[in-house]
Amino acid sequence: MHYVLQVDFPYAGPWGAEMVPAMESLAQSIAKESGLIWKIWTENAAENEAGGIYLFADKANAERYLALHSDRLKQAGIPYVNAKIFAVNEALSHIDGWSA
Repeated sequence: MHYVLQVDFPYAGPWGAEMVPAMESLAQSIAKESGLIWKIWTENAAENEAGGIYLFADKANAERYLALHSDRLKQAGIPYVNAKIFAVNEALSHIDGWSA
């Protein structure tokens, strides 16, 4: 069963195209995480929030990555991290075009 990790946290920028060079090495590191299938980077400059939606092959890797990422953000001065892990209902998701 696949699992989705949803994360958001306070972030002051940079945003959009300016975020790419600032976060490219982090994105490359995240791409190598065990069990990660994909990540969608999210940002809301109006609310000073950033985060991501991650698809993992299993719950254990989603939980492991959440702990690692939360620690990394706290070390970077982020005061709190909002996160949730959801199981994917694959049968219904396939009806709506999802495939892993």
